[in-house]
Amino acid sequence: MEATTSPPSAAPAPQTRAREDGSSGEDAPLRFETEPGRYRHWKLSFEGAIARVAMDVDEDAAARPGYQLKLNSYDIAVDIELADIVQRLRFEHPEVKAVVVTSAQPRIFCAGANIYMLGSSTHAFKVNFCKFTNETRLALEEACSESGQRYLAALNGVASGGGYELALACEEIFLSDDGSSAVSFPETPLLAVLPGTGGLTRLVDKRKVRRDLADVFSTLAEGVRGKRAEQWGLVDRSIPKSRFEQAVAQRAAELAAATPDRAGPGVRLPPLEARRATAGDVSTCDYRHVSMRVDRAARTAEIRVLGPDGEGREVSTDAAGMRRAGADLWALRAFRELDDALLDLRFNHPTVGLVLLRTSGSPAAVRAADEALWASRDDWFVKEVLLHMRRVLKRLDLTARSVFALIEPGSCFAGSLFELALAADRSYMLDGGGDAGQAGAPASPASIALSSLNFGPLVMSNGLTRLASRFLGAPERVAALKERTGLLSAEEALEEGLCTFAPDAMDWDDEVRLAIEERVSLSPDALTGMEASLRFCGPETMETKIFSRLSAWQNWIFQRPNAVGQRGALTVYGRPERPEFDWRRT
Repeated sequence: MEATTSPPSAAPAPQTRAREDGSSGEDAPLRFETEPGRYRHWKLSFEGAIARVAMDVDEDAAARPGYQLKLNSYDIAVDIELADIVQRLRFEHPEVKAVVVTSAQPRIFCAGANIYMLGSSTHAFKVNFCKFTNETRLALEEACSESGQRYLAALNGVASGGGYELALACEEIFLSDDGSSAVSFPETPLLAVLPGTGGLTRLVDKRKVRRDLADVFSTLAEGVRGKRAEQWGLVDRSIPKSRFEQAVAQRAAELAAATPDRAGPGVRLPPLEARRATAGDVSTCDYRHVSMRVDRAARTAEIRVLGPDGEGREVSTDAAGMRRAGADLWALRAFRELDDALLDLRFNHPTVGLVLLRTSGSPAAVRAADEALWASRDDWFVKEVLLHMRRVLKRLDLTARSVFALIEPGSCFAGSLFELALAADRSYMLDGGGDAGQAGAPASPASIALSSLNFGPLVMSNGLTRLASRFLGAPERVAALKERTGLLSAEEALEEGLCTFAPDAMDWDDEVRLAIEERVSLSPDALTGMEASLRFCGPETMETKIFSRLSAWQNWIFQRPNAVGQRGALTVYGRPERPEFDWRRT
């Protein structure tokens, strides 16, 4: 295969994690943008319709000092690159139909999340690390089911913990039967925690491994090898080492041959070029269509999204025009920027408790952009844009922050941007006109609008649209809303159940201020649990199970002394001493 990317000889310095108080201190904040020329941990190559993604972790390029990434273990820096690979394969390489995920190191596929990294991380970082890693796994699974890129895990060595979880995210798993290669979940017997990115759920829900066999497997630190792994359903095939590479190549070719073509060429994803500044307790980040202002003293963040201006490359009316616009297409660029802002907020500003969502622009322009996307949804590029918008909105749903939407004159909470208001825990909509505009006349009253995108493509983790989730007990209201094609005033939005409160201009400032002050005064632990419980009504899916368990059980277990106490299993791992457990079950 012809290699197209490899670790550069003079790569940028490793990224590091922000301190718990949200300030940079001695560590630089995490940044989530990267590109193939900067990869330190993965090798990407192509042969026709088949891509090969080989894990080759640079043990000296950890996200922060204090540990080495031995045995292809990973930290957030490794997974940032993997997330970028999955994203770029979907947008930049539509010709790829099969992706082989393997290791470039002998006798080891992946040892999982680096234990010393976990042991030295704050609790908040551990949970957010698991959440981001699982979102990457879900994007990989979505590429298999929606994008015609079939992932095959070729385990040419031991796949332990998170390494096996990565394999579980792939559509098929091949294991080398060489006497040493194995799959394992050693977290419970060795570390007193759980596989952090949905491993147990995927084991029984996705692969449908028998419960008793899964129980044995998840308590065997050494894991399961060869034919037994195949018989138990832990892998699809166990293949002798002498025939392993041939079998992998043959199966990848079969997957590629069975997958329909996607008309290229691909669309390059350039850097977002965020402009960042800090003054005292306030930090700002400005992109082209998104801006974020964080006030650490107030523990609030404001995110504003600008709608399309209706001119230039931001709005195209057909698939060909949208492909020409490429990464500058408003729907792609704005949601890439929003995604980066949400990750910045999640990892670098842990004390922020409330996010205020605002928009600016023309509701008609947003609806026009939405309808153009919907009309061309069968085009591969347009489909990828819609799927990306869906993933970003899910990231917002899964953000452990309170979210309020503020709908004011000049807002463009319409269609895809109205999804932001539907994702919010509450929405406040000003009833009446705003302050005088540039010409001296009062601004037009606040309004909202719906588009085709509110009724199908942007579903939540529960498989329902946000409107269907909102009106779970009255689905007929969703059907009726399809007929509301015009702008809705605050009074109409309140009557239709599309906003929470609609204060008039006299009460607006005080009501919003008091709501903000009340929210940031409440326990963040209680709010996180409350919000996660309320956001995902309706049917349970593998995805909601994973995140609910991550928010509840993993959040709890990561704080228990049996795992992280002075003599906890995670704390003493690698030392010549045994952990001490509190044997009481709760």
